[in-house]
Amino acid sequence: MNLRMGLVLVASMLALSCSSTLQPLPDDRIETRLAAPIEQVKAALTQVLTEGGYEVDWNDDHTLTTGYRDEMQGPWNWLYRWRFGTIKSRVQASVAAETDQSTALKLEVFSEGKDGIFTSWEDVQSALPQSAENQLRLLKNTLKLL
Repeated sequence: MNLRMGLVLVASMLALSCSSTLQPLPDDRIETRLAAPIEQVKAALTQVLTEGGYEVDWNDDHTLTTGYRDEMQGPWNWLYRWRFGTIKSRVQASVAAETDQSTALKLEVFSEGKDGIFTSWEDVQSALPQSAENQLRLLKNTLKLL
């Protein structure tokens, strides 16, 4: 009898945990214009993201993607993300020259999170240090536009 009650309790807990509706997260995206030539923006963007722990890959002259950000240095980064859970983020950006001295920038951060070994990754709001707004602030600092 106790085993049956335990199974009913576990089944009802699982059913209740799945019954809520997910609220869509706001996009972590910024579109802006910077008063700097495109080559300077590309170099500064690469520098900021590399210093932030991202591996930067320019797909073409205008589009950048990164892998997931390294949360810690060394060979244990994968274990930290897999076992203990954290927020992992990656970045996509595109740049376009508007004039010789101004560049249009679209910067988007995608974040996923989990809180333990038995949970799966799901979309979460970006952590403040990795947010698009903070990446833009760091970029403007590097370009000396603030």
